[in-house]
This record gives sequence, C-alpha cells and structure tokens, in this order.
Amino acid sequence: MENNIIKFFGDIVGRIGRNAIIKYLTDLSEKNQMPDFVIANVENASHGFGLTSKNYNELAQAGINCMTSGNHIWDKKDIFSIIDNSDILLRPYNYEKSVCGEGLKYFDVSGYKIAVLNFLGRVFMQPLESPFEIMKSKIEEIKATTPNIVIDFHAEATAEKICFAKYCSNLGVSAVFGTHTHVQTADEQILGNMAYITDVGFCGTVDSVIGMDYEVSLKRVLTHLPYRYEVASGTFAQINAVEISLDLVTGISTDIKRINFNIDIGNNKEIESEKSIE
Repeated sequence: MENNIIKFFGDIVGRIGRNAIIKYLTDLSEKNQMPDFVIANVENASHGFGLTSKNYNELAQAGINCMTSGNHIWDKKDIFSIIDNSDILLRPYNYEKSVCGEGLKYFDVSGYKIAVLNFLGRVFMQPLESPFEIMKSKIEEIKATTPNIVIDFHAEATAEKICFAKYCSNLGVSAVFGTHTHVQTADEQILGNMAYITDVGFCGTVDSVIGMDYEVSLKRVLTHLPYRYEVASGTFAQINAVEISLDLVTGISTDIKRINFNIDIGNNKEIESEKSIE
C-alpha cells in the first residue's frame, strides 16, 4: 500500500488564524515533516469573512495545496478576480453552474491524482442543489480518473453531515471532512474505507466565540440587533485539523488523527494533542 499523509485544516478565521497556520506549516517544512498534501478551508480567512488576493497568495506560499470554502467565500469582492484563475481554490459545487469558480478539482500527489470536492449542506442553509444527487451522478465519472476522492462538506446540521458521510462511504469516497460550525467534534473515524469527522473545527483566536469577539457576539445574542462581527484579538491561537493516511492506489483511508494545536504566537509556545484511530 502507498500510504500518503493528507492534512486538512478547519476554517481559518482572520489574521491570527492565518499567522498560526503559516507558522505551523513553516515549522513543519523546516523539520522536513510536511504532509504530502495540505487542504484548508479559507472562507473566513480575511477579517473573518471571505478571502482577499493578498491573503490568498500568502496562504498558497505557506504550503496550502488546495483551498476549500463555503457560504462566506463571496464576502470580499477580490474573490471574483481570483477564483476563475486559481488552480487550487474551490467554491461549493452545488451553486448554479453559471456561478464563477469550480467545485471539483484534480491534484497530482506523488504520481497519483486526488479529486477534491466542496459542497454546502442544505439544512438551515441555502436551498442549493442536493449534494447527494450530485455525488450520485458524478461518482463514476470521478472514479474513471481517480479512486482518491476527498470532500469538504460545509454544513450546519450534524445529522445531515453524518448521513452524507455514510452515503459517500457507500459510494467509495476516500474522506469527508465537515466544516462550518468552527467547533471540533470528537467523532473522527473510519467508515468502511473512508475517513470522516463531523466538524474539523477552526483556526483562530482561542479567547473568542468561534473566532469572533465575545463582547460583540454577546450583544447580538442579548439584543438580536445586527452588531457587526469583529474577529477576536490576541496572540493565543488554536489550530484544529485532521490528518489521514490514504492509500493512493486504492483510495482507501487507513487512519485518521484529530489535531488540536494551540500556539502562543507572541511567546512561541506550543501545546499539541492528537488522537489516532487505527
């Protein structure tokens, strides 16, 4: 078996999230410990909403090989000059076909191809085309190119994520990573031959409400008024990610490890906890 390591980072939120990811990947590179393929959700990377050209470039230069997104990817106007010209940035596949960008891209990794798809869930979210129907219609076409299929399922409801994961496992998908809630779940597992976690979590300020300033978040909850969200400040960041071992010959995932990595960027102190499912 040709096992390769893929790392997937949860939603990057604001400058502290970007800085933490860049430092983490730089440290891995200096130690010659970079994974074979790096994916990150970037829909909140620029001040918590959307993605600018500057931030796109710095994250790509840091070693992110594929960028996925979600419903906030359109929040910065820069995206419309980035997404059609990018080889690594995806928007959710189930938007209308006329929407710019792509929801499926193929990547070369160690002499093999990996297909990465991005979907939005529909429960408590926009009524887009069904990701279940899309996967049913696309799976044979994708498998004709590669058995290695990785999905970022950007969704609100845990039940929808679990149902979609089981559905994809029966179709022979390699991995489904849930994003969007910014809260890492403790259900990483191998479903059949597929790696799965309901939500990878987020990369951003520890002292926050899913990356946002507590005081502003509290005002919104107490008053129901649309106070403008602000990314929480500070230098203590968390990195939530998963690492999987994928056999690129067969498309079978053999291991998944949940990563919760805290780093004080100012003091350069790190605390890491990992859990592996064999």
